Amino acid sequence: MALKRPSAKYKIDRRLSLNLWGRAKSPFNKRQTAPGQHGARRGKLSDYGQQLLAKQKLRLHYGNIGERQFRRYYLEASRLRGDTGQNLIGLLERRLDAVVYRAKFVPTVFAARQFVNHGHVTVNGKRVNIPSYQVKDGDVIEVRQKSKDMGLVVSAMESQERNLPEYIQVDEKAKKAVFLRAPKLEDVPYAVQMEPNLVIEYYSR
Repeated sequence: MALKRPSAKYKIDRRLSLNLWGRAKSPFNKRQTAPGQHGARRGKLSDYGQQLLAKQKLRLHYGNIGERQFRRYYLEASRLRGDTGQNLIGLLERRLDAVVYRAKFVPTVFAARQFVNHGHVTVNGKRVNIPSYQVKDGDVIEVRQKSKDMGLVVSAMESQERNLPEYIQVDEKAKKAVFLRAPKLEDVPYAVQMEPNLVIEYYSR
């Protein structure tokens, strides 16, 4: 599903019946029903339905990651030591576009992907234009000098809509961030409850 129009992400909120990113402009804040003339009526979800919804929420939160790529994250998380669900969250939060979004360099995760694609970001001084690039502990992520005064960046950093997470250290004046560590689930400022354990169950079937 291509998200070509700025309003498309709000349709996701309506479809999932929640404010996925916690944005003040989300239509879900005014109308808490699914799309359609009368709103879709939903019964109690089956175990599979709950697992599928958990996967959709997590995948869409990070900018509608493709199913094939998202499954690769699961496979990599399952190979790492420790809790697979926590590993999955850590891999997703290490995405460069996710870090750019968490650091408040841009207002949305969709804008973060485009921002990285267009070459506005450096990692340890080198330009990186791959949104899925995996950031390492201690990496320095910075908005390129010529991009620091962009209206998109300035307004995002001035916004009070989101708080900065503790696992990313941000120098707002320099528009520079240091990725300190991979977070645990409870460290990530999700606007809605995420259930990576259900996502693991979905792929483990």
